[in-house]
Formats: sequence, structure tokens, C-alpha cells
Amino acid sequence: MGRGRVQLKRIENKISRQVTFSKRRSGLLKKANEISVLCDADVALIVFSTKGKLFEYSTNSSMESILERYERYSYAERELNPNDSDPKENWSVERPKLMSRIELLQRNIRHYMGQDLDPLNLRELQSLEQQIDTSLKRIRTRKNQLMHESISELQKKEKALQEQNNLIRKKLKENEKTQNGQAQPNSGQNSATFHHVPPSQSHQVPNLTIGGPFGGTREMNTDGSGQALPGFNYSLMPPWMLRHVSNGG
Repeated sequence: MGRGRVQLKRIENKISRQVTFSKRRSGLLKKANEISVLCDADVALIVFSTKGKLFEYSTNSSMESILERYERYSYAERELNPNDSDPKENWSVERPKLMSRIELLQRNIRHYMGQDLDPLNLRELQSLEQQIDTSLKRIRTRKNQLMHESISELQKKEKALQEQNNLIRKKLKENEKTQNGQAQPNSGQNSATFHHVPPSQSHQVPNLTIGGPFGGTREMNTDGSGQALPGFNYSLMPPWMLRHVSNGG
């Protein structure tokens, strides 16, 4: 006796409904995989349970690319036939699409942060890991680029500071040379030259040569005591000079 056809209506029993959902969901995902492999088709399948849990399947092109293709196709169809649809109806259709898109993006963000990974199978986890690795490579490349640019900028600043430092040192040396050159002539002009006179010569009385209208030139020798030396002719000197010599000058 063959199995009868199941009547399509909502299963009232909660447990039976959950069991049926699990069996049919697995079969639906399997059929989606078979048609994508056998027919080389891009398939995207999204299923929400009564509790709001998401189940999905997509081919290697990923769910995002398939949804973008669907949106582009729908937009092109609306552009070709603008009179066939009511604007209010379009808004009512677009709103669920946008909400689904937002929810999908939020779910992807959670996956990238390592959250809500239980519904993902092995292939989806591998795809997610590959996407994260690609993003990390781009981030590291950009980070290394910024580090190299920062190092190059610091090296330029260091070189400019070194040149400025060398210029300041050169100016200081030139100022020191100028100050030293001005100080040497002034010190030569201010220095006085002293000649040492021996004590024996400082107390010697030199020979006095007296001449004039009193009888030619005579030499007067004296030892500094005011006494006339022998052999000196006083008659040749005027009287005021004789008194001056005899009194010791």
C-alpha cells in the first residue's frame, strides 16, 4: 500500500512542526546543492525558522554577490517597464528587501567578529576565514605603507635639523674668530714697555758741559755731594752758579 499525499497545511502540533521543518530544511538544502552542481547554476537559499533562526545556502559566488545580481536585475526590469508597477507597490516591495539587506549585513558583521558561527558549515567557515585573511593582508599592507611614510618623514626632519645644527656651529666658530681677531690689536696697544735701569747707573751724575760767553766749554765733575773736585776751575763760572754748586745744587 503506497504512501498517501500529505495535505499542505500548517501542522498544529509544535513538536511535529519542528521535526518536519528540520527534515524538509535538510532536503531543501540538499536539492539546492544538487542543482548548483549539476546545472552549474548560482543558487541562493534563505530560510528563517519560526523562532527567527537563519539558515542559508549559496554557491561559491557567495550570498552577497547573488543578492546584488538580483537587485540589479530587478532594478533593470523596473526601468524597462516603469508603467507596469505602482510607486506605492514598489515601496512596499523595496522595504522588506532593504530590511533583509540590513539584517544580512549585520549578520556578516557578527560573523567577522567571531559571533553566531554555529549555523555555519565547514565550507562557509572556510570562506569566512579566507575573507578575513584577505582583509588582514590589506590592513597590514596599508599599515606598513603608513609606517614607511612616517619613517621617511622623520628621516627628512632629522636631516633638516642636522643641517641647521651644522650651520649654527659654523656661525659660532666664525663669531669666535672675529672676536679673537679684534682682541689681539687692542691688547698690543694697551701693553706698556718698561726698560730696567741698573741701580749703579741711576745714581751716577753725568758730566755737565757748560759753555757760553764765559770762556768756552768746560766740564764740571762732581760726586753728588756738592763738593768741588780737585782740578776744577771755578773762575770760569758765573757767581750764581758757583753758589749753587757749592751749596749742593
